[in-house]
Amino acid sequence: MKGIQGTSNKTYRQLMGNGLRYEIPKFQRDYTWEAEQWDDLWQDIRALMANEDTEHYMGYLVLQTSNNKEFLIIDGQQRLTTLSLLILATLKCLQQLVESGVDADSNSRRKESLLNSYIGYIDPVTLISNNKLKLNKNSNDYYKHYLVLLKDLPLRNTNTSEKHMRECFHWYFDKIKNEFSTGEHFAAFIDGIVDKLFFTVIEVTDQMNAFKVFETLNARGVQLSSSDLLKNYLFSVVDGTQPHSSEVDELEALWGKIVGKLGENKFEDYLRYYWNSGRKSVGKKHLFKTIKSSVTTKEEVFTLLRQLDETVEIYLAIQNPEDELWKEVPDVRKSLKELKLFQIKQTNSLFIAAYKNLTIERFSKLLKICSVISFRYNIIGGLNPNVQEEVYNSAAQKITREKTISALDFQKIYVSDFNFENSFITKELRASTRNHKIVKYILSKIELYLVQNDIDPESDLYSVEHILPENASETWGDFTLEEMNKSVFRLGNLTLLERKLNREASNLPYTVKLVMYQQSNSILTRQVADTYETWTEAKIAARQKELAKHAKAVWKIQELSGS
Repeated sequence: MKGIQGTSNKTYRQLMGNGLRYEIPKFQRDYTWEAEQWDDLWQDIRALMANEDTEHYMGYLVLQTSNNKEFLIIDGQQRLTTLSLLILATLKCLQQLVESGVDADSNSRRKESLLNSYIGYIDPVTLISNNKLKLNKNSNDYYKHYLVLLKDLPLRNTNTSEKHMRECFHWYFDKIKNEFSTGEHFAAFIDGIVDKLFFTVIEVTDQMNAFKVFETLNARGVQLSSSDLLKNYLFSVVDGTQPHSSEVDELEALWGKIVGKLGENKFEDYLRYYWNSGRKSVGKKHLFKTIKSSVTTKEEVFTLLRQLDETVEIYLAIQNPEDELWKEVPDVRKSLKELKLFQIKQTNSLFIAAYKNLTIERFSKLLKICSVISFRYNIIGGLNPNVQEEVYNSAAQKITREKTISALDFQKIYVSDFNFENSFITKELRASTRNHKIVKYILSKIELYLVQNDIDPESDLYSVEHILPENASETWGDFTLEEMNKSVFRLGNLTLLERKLNREASNLPYTVKLVMYQQSNSILTRQVADTYETWTEAKIAARQKELAKHAKAVWKIQELSGS
């Protein structure tokens, strides 16, 4: 993998040996593991103890080093911290035996040996610990002065990270004490697992290479915390200026607010959409490099984070049609619902720029334009979304620069009437929850346009009826098996029907279904009964051609259609 100094598999014993030191960058994420993760690891370890031949894979560690002796932990701090706390809990068990006078000399030697091998050593004069693992700024003092020294852990005036570490220590202490009873057993427990827990260790030389590793591994389905890497870079810029503690607290507060508001939404995605809303478009692959070259001073870091904080609620509202922000603008809510149904994300940067720089009326018009474009381009056309994103990002820059936008700016991705109609004529929408919603949306929009009958596509009253049934018998109607396979999911074969009638219609013959269609409140469905005495592949094609002609008028932008 390009940009990697070395990749190897190492056991926990190998990681902690030969004077190696590990440091969690001071602004990396705090310790957050809880009982669910502790128990997962404990169950894996118990399985190891039950089977002498097995090993347990602990995943990737991404480490940054310049000398192969001292390492920054870019990814893996939660796992390494937890293992350290598990070992310290075992040492506490040995210490209690020593304090109780149980084989005191032997157990004291066992404790010192394990401490020196996996935690570090304690200076006999100063009683200061020199640890193999240095935690971040919110955790290291507590780890160094209480946990490593096996002192009673304070309950008051502790931060969230310290609280999690204390609870983890006690959780493993109780498990280990219940599992083993003698010094030999405690020592054998640690000695047994350190050779069976192994990691894939990736060593890089700088942050840029670390970010490339994250991108590559994320593409392979290994989810790593690249937002931590970015946070560490931004905070290191400020840290290099010897900031006042209040400045660091402000940075922490801003970062926490942004990440907290995003919740399950990916920070990296939001950052890219925000960045591209006012600047030349940057792909995920080059985003970190671009930010690193653009944000180099304390002032620029604060500006970036404050703008991210100010914009995050707009970003979230754009993805949520039900957000309070749209309460008084139903047209915006309607367009956002359509775009959400279409699963369109390429507009995010454009909409961020537009909401900031346009009136709400012009913003609403823009959303409607994008909805029509997306329906023609994505849903019916199935065209390359990358081209779309380029156009949208260019439009975002124009809005930021000129505070205006025109439908003509989207001409490149507006599918022509001719191409749209031809694509619609042959369109199939195979059975899925999303496609059923899209079919209901299409048919209800056409019905509203043709006969002003307003059917709510989100209503549970109607469902999608396959006139030629999905599971039709070979003798259903005048179809060959090949014609059935070609026709059943075509738009011309689909109509809206009340759920009760749909259940009754099921796989019944077409002549029986017609009676039910005539009872429907959907005028398009009644028209099927009034227009087609029989149902064949040719009739499906004819109906779909008619629907395509209407669709061309429903999903239309006058300025781009030349009429």
